[in-house]
Amino acid sequence: MSDETDRQEEVFACLADPKNHGGQDVQRIDTHAASVFLAGDRALKVKRAVRFPFLDYSTLTKRKEACETELAVNTPYAPEIYRGVVAVTREPDGKLAIGGSGEPVEWAVKMRRFDEKRTLDHIPGEIDEKLADALGRAIAGAHAKAPRIDAQAWIVAVGSYIDEHVEAFRARLDIFPAAEIDALARASHTAYERIVPLLRERGRLGFARRIHGDLHLGNIVLIGGKPVLFDAIEFSDIIASGDVLYDLAFLLMDLLERGLRQAANVVLNRYLAETRRVEDLDGLATLPFFLSMRAAIRAKVTAARLERAAAAEQASIAQAARAYFAFASQAIMPPAPNFVAVGGLSGTGKSRLARVLAPDIEPMPGAVIVRSDVERKVLFGTAETEKLPPEAYTDEITARVYATLADKARRIVTAGHSVIADAVFARAQERAAIADAAKSANLPLRGLFLTADVQTRVGRVGARVRDASDAGPTVAQAQEHYDVGPLDWIPIDASGTPETTLARARAALAAP
Repeated sequence: MSDETDRQEEVFACLADPKNHGGQDVQRIDTHAASVFLAGDRALKVKRAVRFPFLDYSTLTKRKEACETELAVNTPYAPEIYRGVVAVTREPDGKLAIGGSGEPVEWAVKMRRFDEKRTLDHIPGEIDEKLADALGRAIAGAHAKAPRIDAQAWIVAVGSYIDEHVEAFRARLDIFPAAEIDALARASHTAYERIVPLLRERGRLGFARRIHGDLHLGNIVLIGGKPVLFDAIEFSDIIASGDVLYDLAFLLMDLLERGLRQAANVVLNRYLAETRRVEDLDGLATLPFFLSMRAAIRAKVTAARLERAAAAEQASIAQAARAYFAFASQAIMPPAPNFVAVGGLSGTGKSRLARVLAPDIEPMPGAVIVRSDVERKVLFGTAETEKLPPEAYTDEITARVYATLADKARRIVTAGHSVIADAVFARAQERAAIADAAKSANLPLRGLFLTADVQTRVGRVGARVRDASDAGPTVAQAQEHYDVGPLDWIPIDASGTPETTLARARAALAAP
């Protein structure tokens, strides 16, 4: 490919020349498979003349096809970024031009330039609850539009990755201990064989799709304050295929590996709330394998960088590879799930407590929250914050909501994941139903019942803005006359600050 490489160097010189960009300064960014030239508000991405086991850009025709595929794949994710494919041409005078009328000698993806310092890997400290919620919505929206695929080839491929990783890890025993490699391999094979029937069923139901494929923080940028996904995989149908939860797991892993547990938990909970699929609750059984697989891929890729890294960089690269490997080993062997219920009259702070408790409850990335207020809105097919009429609150409807709550909680823990059931639970039969759900999963129920005086509760519900609960001050006052009956749940005084309530709840859950 020397001729191709030589011709590309001439093209790169053209693209790096400010004269070809109206005199604007040019910044060049190189990766193993592409070179990007940034000038003004424009970015031009050229595929490098390389061939790897997983991609082939060795000819001009293949690079043009790759550019066109990248445009087609990424435009649905980021229409505000991807603008087209442009030729670098040789003009009659022998000079090269961008988008000229001469013979094409190279092709580039033309993109709107964005602030590369606003990709989420550069601003992890800005990933708060609001942004994490927006991420969950964005990914669910992207998956809703993603085309379905036949899952079988991908299921076979993802299983084959286990041994590929083992081979790569064993080539670097200076980084990855042999005994730990063997343990990860055994646990991965066991987990994979256990979930294969579930993956096939999810594929049959349409949850195997043409996914982003490389959904880490570096491929999400804030534009206008909103997260935008970009740079989806275009070079391999297999790598860009998979279960939608496998795609989500990459981002969850990246957040968790950086210590952003709350963000990861919010992303997962918002994603599940947006899809509204009970099948995704059953699908949580795949998450330990998916998280581990994503981390193992990053460990392998990071270790491979050592071959071309400067001596001063090698220690930090090796440390990063070991951290990903350790994450993969931890994720593949999750602890037993927890079944938690948080009850209390309106305004005691149940939902807020559930949100801040959830990230701490293993296994990673924390508990899934099922909330009666949300389930009622799902039952009526409305948005979470849309107010329902009084007839949505009959005893019959409420019984259906609590039955759904118990069923979803049981599904979550049966899939090996922890759950927090959030509802008033003022009636003995409602508490009994959630206890029965825990019992059917062979788990103890950890029930917390929050209490606060009526003035505090009325003040809190009156201050709510855009919340799933329809309870206002009138409802909070009426609940003061409820006969809750005997409680075998742990009472939590929630009349103080949210921080105090959280500390009391954590202490209660930590107690035998």
